[in-house]
Amino acid sequence: MQKVIFIGGPTASGKTKLAIEVAKELNGEIVSCDSMQIYKDMTIGTAKPTVEEMQGIPHYMLDVVSPEERYSVADYKKDATKAIDAILEKGKVPIVVGGTGLYAEALIHGIEYNEIEVEEEYRKHLEEIAEKEGLEKLYEMAKQIDGEACQKISQRDQKRICRILEIYHATGKTKTELEIESRRKGPKFQFILFGITMEREKLYERINQRVDKMMEEGLIEEVEALLKKYQTFPTAMQGLGYKEVVDYLEGNSTKEEMIETIKRETRRYAKRQLTWFRRYKDMIWLDGLGDIQNNRNIILEEYRGNKNKCEEKES
Repeated sequence: MQKVIFIGGPTASGKTKLAIEVAKELNGEIVSCDSMQIYKDMTIGTAKPTVEEMQGIPHYMLDVVSPEERYSVADYKKDATKAIDAILEKGKVPIVVGGTGLYAEALIHGIEYNEIEVEEEYRKHLEEIAEKEGLEKLYEMAKQIDGEACQKISQRDQKRICRILEIYHATGKTKTELEIESRRKGPKFQFILFGITMEREKLYERINQRVDKMMEEGLIEEVEALLKKYQTFPTAMQGLGYKEVVDYLEGNSTKEEMIETIKRETRRYAKRQLTWFRRYKDMIWLDGLGDIQNNRNIILEEYRGNKNKCEEKES
């Protein structure tokens, strides 16, 4: 199997910056593994890298879908696989970078998702329950059906809570059961896994600073522009940062409360990301507060050593 580098970890840990340094050394190109950076016109709140930050390194899976469209893990797996194939065909090294655990899982384990038709009536029914009885009610319903899948998601993630219920309603099987079945084929690529970690207080400090920077750069204005440009947001506005700004614009919180909520929920999200990636036994952990060139060299050494071992076996 072809070798692919994966760099994961919590938000604000420096994944993209490190990936760009690695790409410059390996003649690599980057595939984003972020469930929000896929959306067009959503830049500030998703912390998309700027053209200057990319330093000429091609990036895939950014700005690929309208916020008005639904985009699933299955869609990502299909599109990201095509991007990796395109990079390999050019003789370059694919570097997958991001912190969305479900997207990473689909690629790393080669999960094949069957197209599941969802009844719009049932989807509306679930949305009504969330509105009238609260998201907690939906989460408890999902937990009774598929407790294992619920452990992997946030209790505030309406999109994925509904997905667990929709899959069971449409197929009679749980999401977990279908994923076990879908792994039988195995992954298409061999991923060399790297994770970035750091002292929690330092990470939280960086998250708080990032949120303040987003506000300075115009996150509120970005959300206002999105609400004017697009009519519906099936999943995009459920993204961290965006839903809180919408809540503020609707008069349900003060600006200060909104900012503090984003910081708090982002810290919680970062904690869940670390928990998720620590499940991977083969992941090589890097100190996010350490020297970036040292971390780059660790990745280069591991990738080249792994590649040489495979070439020796083949010969």
